[in-house]
Amino acid sequence: MTSGISGLASTASATSAASKSGNATEIASNFTQFLTLLTTQLKNQNPLDPMDTNQFTQQLVQFAGVEQQLKTNDRLDNILTASQSASSATATSYIGKTITASGASSQLSGGSAAWTLTPARAASKAVITILDSKSNVVATQATSLAAGSQAYTWNGKTSAGLTAPDGTYSIKVSATDATGSTVAVDTSLSGTVDEVDLSGSSPVLLIGSQKVPLSSVQTIGLSTSGA
Repeated sequence: MTSGISGLASTASATSAASKSGNATEIASNFTQFLTLLTTQLKNQNPLDPMDTNQFTQQLVQFAGVEQQLKTNDRLDNILTASQSASSATATSYIGKTITASGASSQLSGGSAAWTLTPARAASKAVITILDSKSNVVATQATSLAAGSQAYTWNGKTSAGLTAPDGTYSIKVSATDATGSTVAVDTSLSGTVDEVDLSGSSPVLLIGSQKVPLSSVQTIGLSTSGA
């Protein structure tokens, strides 16, 4: 009889891979069978050789643990869904507002990713490094930078000539002037949010052709429509 109880507990463990609705139905059905089997065993056990209490307790704890884990997974899924909805709602409120964002990261889409570079002064030599979301170097380029704010666009080609997949990439710039002195290069950008892209796993704000991850926003100004 105890082997039958163990089998029910194993069945409950296997249900964790099913859908949420299927899990709830399966766990309820198995728990009913478990109680029925337990009651029958208690009624018919040999008084001279009663069921091992420790074994019964372990089986009950195992079954209850599976049930609680399924409930926890369901709640975590609900929290994640609510968080994503809240993030999307927050992102849409940025439309028409002026923001300043850390421009170190940008979205590569359709073979193009853009950054705004602002060197402290003209740099005769600058090495631009593009890194993926895991901080792996995917492309480098040697160039020069004029003084003042300017756009830099990457065509999505890696150093090996391959096409990088769409996603979030970051930029690093090492620059020096004609005397060999280091030139600081600011990558932050400012502008009015024209639209919001909600097609990915996280919202992306669009300022002209530049895509800004919501997480990189540093300051928010007043809506231009309210000026």
